[in-house]
Parts: sequence; C-alpha cells; structure tokens
Amino acid sequence: MKKNMMSIIILALLVVNIALTAVMMFSVVPAANRTNKIVKDVAAVMNLELSSTMGGSDAEVPIEDTLTYEIADKMTIPLRKGADEKDHYAVVSISLAMNTKNEDYEKFGSQESMLERESLIKNEINEVVGSYTLEEAQTNTQAVQTAILDRIQNLFGSKFIYKVVFRDVIFQ
Repeated sequence: MKKNMMSIIILALLVVNIALTAVMMFSVVPAANRTNKIVKDVAAVMNLELSSTMGGSDAEVPIEDTLTYEIADKMTIPLRKGADEKDHYAVVSISLAMNTKNEDYEKFGSQESMLERESLIKNEINEVVGSYTLEEAQTNTQAVQTAILDRIQNLFGSKFIYKVVFRDVIFQ
C-alpha cells in the first residue's frame, strides 16, 4: 500500500511539474523574447550614434580613396594647467586623412591648397590641444583627435578630411 501511495504522489508531482513548465513556456519565454528584441534595437541605435559621433565616416572610406597630408613640422603646444599648476607641453606630429572621392577634395585637397592653409590648420590644432590638461590629453587622445577633426572640418566647411592621426605624440 505504501508503494502505491508513493507512486501516486510521484505521479501527482510529475503532473504539477509538467503544468508549471507549460505555464512558464507560454508566459516567460515570450516576454524574454520581447526583451531581447528591445535590447537588440537599442544596441543597434547606440551603434549608429557611436559611429556618427566619432568624427565622420572613416570606416566607410576605402583605403584606395584615401590620401594623407602630413604636417611636416612637429608642433610643440603648451597645455592648459591642471591640478598641479605646472606648465606641461605636447609635442605632436599630425597627419590628415582625406577622401579623394569627396566633391570638395578637388577644391581643397591638393598639396598646394593644403600647404596654403597649413597655418590655419596648425592654429586650429594649437587651440584644441592647448585647451586640454596633461591628464585629459594623456587619458583620451581619441577625444583630442575628434575635436581637432571637428574644428578642421568647420574650417573648410567640408568633410573631405575624415580623420586626424597622431603620427607621434609626447606629453611632458
């Protein structure tokens, strides 16, 4: 009799387990799927925002359509004083990546045209780099490059320059 009673209890628990599993499948799984879809949509939107805030579409320009202009001189730029109140400097060598397929490249992108405007470009670089403290510039060089790119694109009124590269940077 005890064996039969134990079998009935085990059978009842199995039926309850199957019922609860079915409830979970029909209520929890669809909610989890909707949550996953929302997370994927938000991630896709954030990825688009990230690429648009990084200073242009450098990932979209193929290497064969890229030409670089190197500012020949190393630039020594005084940095803004930080918490230590000491004078610090940045010594940078900069290259500008240009999209040769951009419509403004013909107007501004030639070596002669860039050489004529090099002092204006250097002024923008000096102002941007000089606005950072030593700690800010060392910890986030990408932000400095993006700020320089924005200023140069505003100077030309065009996005044919799509990337700023530090060939060499020393902070002191």
